[in-house]
Amino acid sequence: MTFIRTSLVILGLAIATTTMGQGIIRHNAPAPKATVKKPATTAASPAKQRAVAQLVKNMVYVQGGTFTMGRTSSKAYWNDSGDKPAHQVTVGSFYICKYEVTQQLWKAFMGTNPSWTKADNMPVEWVNWVTAQKFIQKLNAYSGKRFRLPTEAEWEFAARGGTRSHNYLYSGSDDINEVAWWHDNSGGKLHAVGTKHPNELGLYDMTGNAYEWCSDWQAPYQSSAQTNPKGPQSGRGRVKRGGNCNSSDSETGVMTRSQSLPDIATCCGIRLVCDRL
Repeated sequence: MTFIRTSLVILGLAIATTTMGQGIIRHNAPAPKATVKKPATTAASPAKQRAVAQLVKNMVYVQGGTFTMGRTSSKAYWNDSGDKPAHQVTVGSFYICKYEVTQQLWKAFMGTNPSWTKADNMPVEWVNWVTAQKFIQKLNAYSGKRFRLPTEAEWEFAARGGTRSHNYLYSGSDDINEVAWWHDNSGGKLHAVGTKHPNELGLYDMTGNAYEWCSDWQAPYQSSAQTNPKGPQSGRGRVKRGGNCNSSDSETGVMTRSQSLPDIATCCGIRLVCDRL
């Protein structure tokens, strides 16, 4: 045993001498300093970049003006007095997209597609009002812009053709088949945006194809003149306009109103507006 201990000591001295001779001196290594990781930079998404660029290109300037909002025609409409009384409204200038939000644009920011009939160039549908707001938040966070839903007054002003209005029954014509995909010609399904004639402002599908959410809570009209009305502060249903591919002709006029609960998905899409680009 004494021999073994002596051998181990000699072996240890030999190893120490060798390592010192090679310039190797071992110490207890200090604990490494904690490194602060820089936050990962999210790579720019080509799909999102293209989508935003195309959206901005498709925005149409609407010169503000004064118009008569509500039922201004004696032509047949569905039996609903919700679009009465007709009243004077003034809206400021704004930009509005010539197309409804497509499924391609929606997927670029939401990653999913709730639409029943799926195709990139068709309007997104089955979107509830709450989810539409989430989409707009993501779009604005990425683009640095302030897109939003139109007020009901802005929507009707644009659907009527703004200051270029010819007072058509539908958005762009008195002949619904010229400007809309609706019950009698759609085959019960969506169609690609921009495949019918535009209205006086160059806007497509403001009659038919997919309903479009507005920002307002639904409420009865007042007879007094208004400037930039935004609807009541609260309510039960949010306004949707324009009718869809299954709507009758009496449900799709530029003055016809509808509403749905904001957290319930319906056959409804959206059209974006903004105050400046």
